[in-house]
Amino acid sequence: MGITLGPNQYGKAEVRLVTVTRSGPVHHLKDLTVSTSLRGELARTHLTGDNSDVLATDTQKNTVYAFAKESPVGEIEDFALRLGTHFVRGPITGARILIEEHGWDRIPVDGKAHDHAFSRAGSEKRTTAVTVQGSDYWVVSGLDDLVLLKSTGSEFHGFPRDEYTTLGETTDRILATAVTARWRYQGGAIDWAKSHAEIRRVLLETFATKHSLSLQQTLYAMGEAILQARPEVAEVRLSLPNKHHFLVDLSPFGLTNENEVFYAADRPYGLIEGTVLRDDAEDPGLAWHTLPAF
Repeated sequence: MGITLGPNQYGKAEVRLVTVTRSGPVHHLKDLTVSTSLRGELARTHLTGDNSDVLATDTQKNTVYAFAKESPVGEIEDFALRLGTHFVRGPITGARILIEEHGWDRIPVDGKAHDHAFSRAGSEKRTTAVTVQGSDYWVVSGLDDLVLLKSTGSEFHGFPRDEYTTLGETTDRILATAVTARWRYQGGAIDWAKSHAEIRRVLLETFATKHSLSLQQTLYAMGEAILQARPEVAEVRLSLPNKHHFLVDLSPFGLTNENEVFYAADRPYGLIEGTVLRDDAEDPGLAWHTLPAF
């Protein structure tokens, strides 16, 4: 029986990085979680323990901090590209850099945003996953935990029924979700900040205005709207948990419930996932290679 080494990578996971730009009285905060993974000619360390080709994960961590000091972090896509390009040399032939950006809002004082005091902007995170292989690179950006809810404009009916079906049909329900979105960029000279802001706006507006007959229909509408509005996006992948809100039976108390009082269940939940792709999209190459699932 022959035994061989298969695909592998290694790196430093979840490096916490906070930078403060102090170029004047108004400070600017960046709060990131950075994960690095390297691939290449690494058979010797696996098979014999010879580490001469291994860039230590501690060195990778230190590189993240040094790069943040040597030049401004800027947009997370640019920072990830700088790191990935730096790591790909010698026996290291490929790198994947994952970055989550945690948002902070300035605290308002007397109606004016404070210069250097902030409050956490909720659980939503901006993300990017940059893969560098030789002189090529791919960028997949997105967001996590964008919590959305609308109190009407959603139906669910016409589904099959069998002996195990108890769910009632409805023509008016609460629709709530926590969006995880990933979009693959194509082309060059992309304004990362503007693109992210516009894609987020499209997601919000489509969720709000699309009369939904299923969460699947909403998912497709959101992805389609992004591709129609943003030519720099080749494909969109969405994961939408259905945050169920069940109508409470108030009849034991002699009360009627006219779609007003709900029980918000945290689990189990429906999980709707899908990809929306333009038919002329560039080849994805290694864009999604080894990326974590939704």
